[in-house]
Amino acid sequence: MPDYESRARAALPQSVYDFVAGGSGTEQTLTHNRAAFDAITLTPRVLAATAEPTLSSTVLGTHCELPIAVAPMAYQRLLHPQGELLLAQAAAKVGIPYIISTLSSTPLEQIAETTPSWFQLYWLRDRAVVESLVERAVEAGCSALVVTVDVPIMGRRQRDVRNGFALPADVRPENLVDKVIEAHEVVPGLSAVAAHTASVFDPAISWRDVVWLRERCPIPLVVKGILDPRDARRAVEAGADGVVVSNHGGRQFDGAVASIDALGPVVDAVGNDCTVLLDSGVRSGLDVLKALALGASGVLLGRPLLWALAVEAADEALAELRQELRDAMLLAGCADLAAVRELTVGRTAWPISS
Repeated sequence: MPDYESRARAALPQSVYDFVAGGSGTEQTLTHNRAAFDAITLTPRVLAATAEPTLSSTVLGTHCELPIAVAPMAYQRLLHPQGELLLAQAAAKVGIPYIISTLSSTPLEQIAETTPSWFQLYWLRDRAVVESLVERAVEAGCSALVVTVDVPIMGRRQRDVRNGFALPADVRPENLVDKVIEAHEVVPGLSAVAAHTASVFDPAISWRDVVWLRERCPIPLVVKGILDPRDARRAVEAGADGVVVSNHGGRQFDGAVASIDALGPVVDAVGNDCTVLLDSGVRSGLDVLKALALGASGVLLGRPLLWALAVEAADEALAELRQELRDAMLLAGCADLAAVRELTVGRTAWPISS
């Protein structure tokens, strides 16, 4: 896709740019995600006898014109006054699910009216609020629930700490409106967003909680934040319909395995028992093709869409992504997504970072 990041960086306050771009710790995992994608090679086939590959599929009961969903991302009104609504509208135009974040800066009901949506749930200290969010998501028509399990605490994001990052007064977690004070308090050398997370998130979430959630969730349940194949099997045993292989875009445990490198072992571990999606590091249609070749049913796309949102180019970015995936499939000799999964995957040595 075009370089929306440089344009967004020029348009945004430095602290907002850093909030989106940054990772945890020394940002090792942030770097590894891209290096791992770049190291993957595919052996193309020829003479596929198609002029227009089929890009659509059904994922967790949702028809998708592309094997892509918009990743759950917090506080999108930091990047554009219309925030989540503008990006949701772009997703609707291209025919892909939009995953609403617990920490969206627009109420989930307003977003769900705009486009076919899934809802992403963070596990909160107040279980009554958890139940309420699930009920609200179902009532709003969300067709899947994605519970994020890799944030017992927020990873230490040094850029936010250095910036003393806090939300501006007009941006708040609209789904948690009575639990917002800490996120706005500017304290030099501290992240107000991290302080807010610490006050409302429950670090003691366990597999018992996933089972409890499964019993109360009438729509497909997806566990996001899986890297170890053993955890993928536990998710299946707990009743999950899907897992998202993700290291949170390099924003949680620094030094974690690159998500794309964890994908194959997770796919092998779950077999046909649940849907496997891939998150973290996806930047292009070719990246989508690589994830599908390694066994994913689809990917979640995050930061590139936030950069596009910041410069009012979300429609353009998704159209470009569709074109990239189409061209990559044609060049790889794949008439449909099933053919992508038959491609031979290889790896080169990771390029040396400059």
